[in-house]
Amino acid sequence: QVQLVESGGGLVQAGGSLRLSCAASGRAFSTYAMGWFRQAPGKEREFVAAISWGSSSTYYTDSVKGRFTISRDNGKNTVYLQMNSLKPDDTAVYYCARARLPITWNPSDGNYAYWGQGIQVTVSS
Repeated sequence: QVQLVESGGGLVQAGGSLRLSCAASGRAFSTYAMGWFRQAPGKEREFVAAISWGSSSTYYTDSVKGRFTISRDNGKNTVYLQMNSLKPDDTAVYYCARARLPITWNPSDGNYAYWGQGIQVTVSS
């Protein structure tokens, strides 16, 4: 059974930084791509960033490029999202997700099978 637990969210002023962590249980973490998504109030969930199983590839939605960095530590079964220069528009519940299939790179589509419970990020103006 795969469980994903996010941490590191909170309230920050515009221009500030936060680092989200997602700790994964289950086997073979190092063979699955991981992603971060977010859902703002009244909006659909949207893709934010993804990283391949060995960290050789990353992919970001345009609105966070240059501000957010996704990384992972396979020894700790953890994926991170470093968020800098935060804006009020980044306010949302952030979710981490694990790809459905191992050694598969489809970063922004619906190919994620497991989701965390989500964590709130609020950016004040």
